[in-house]
Amino acid sequence: MMADTRTLAADGWTSRVHMNASRPLSRIFLLSHMRAFTSLAGHILGSHPQINGYYEMHISYRDASALDRQVERFLESHVLKENSRYIFDKLLHNDYEVEPERLGPAKVKILVALMRPEHTLKSIVHLFAQKEVADLYASPIEAADYYIARVQALADFGRTDRNPYYYYDAELFQRDPEKLLRVLSDWLELDSPLSERYQIFDHTGKSRMGDSSERIHRGAIDRTPSDYAHIAIPADVLQRATEVYAQCRRQIAGHAADALVQD
Repeated sequence: MMADTRTLAADGWTSRVHMNASRPLSRIFLLSHMRAFTSLAGHILGSHPQINGYYEMHISYRDASALDRQVERFLESHVLKENSRYIFDKLLHNDYEVEPERLGPAKVKILVALMRPEHTLKSIVHLFAQKEVADLYASPIEAADYYIARVQALADFGRTDRNPYYYYDAELFQRDPEKLLRVLSDWLELDSPLSERYQIFDHTGKSRMGDSSERIHRGAIDRTPSDYAHIAIPADVLQRATEVYAQCRRQIAGHAADALVQD
């Protein structure tokens, strides 16, 4: 029965995209880095009745055929919401790229978010140190190398891409979620506002699907700061990451069509 439902959903998507050019499904892409509340963002967005998807699909979007692959992958486990407008994906690694100008007629909404390095690096190290098998990112140096390369790539995207995007500081999900969700709802042109409460989905907390901590299962924004005091980042490593973050954040926010930054 599920297979039949998915087939009908897929046929419906094909009809809307290829036969009704006036109302194709649009895309939302969140470009960010690991441990920047992107799983929280995905769950909040994916809980909205107009948005499908909530986790990282590990796809590059370099041409229009990638949009077909995205829908096919989504329909392997889900069905499209009736009267929905968007499909969401997040890209957190330089292995995956998006080139909006090459995606054909599909409407694309892009969000870009950064988080300050000290908390981010500690969070990355804490997460990967818990793996049963030793992981590269359990090292503060390797975590910083990933973070720096990713932030620089996002700055390059902001300089070279002509598609307008919205930038926000990821910390605002805890510090001022009401304002952040209000401006994101406006930017995405949603018919109803995004909510601090969100659904728990089939893939919530699963490996390679985003945040695997208990927090993501709470169904609402948790404003309690995480304590990573037990993790030390070498001073020179943190200084380098902080300098790159400050420079790239200025560039990304400066090239954005609009931005929400904390004081």
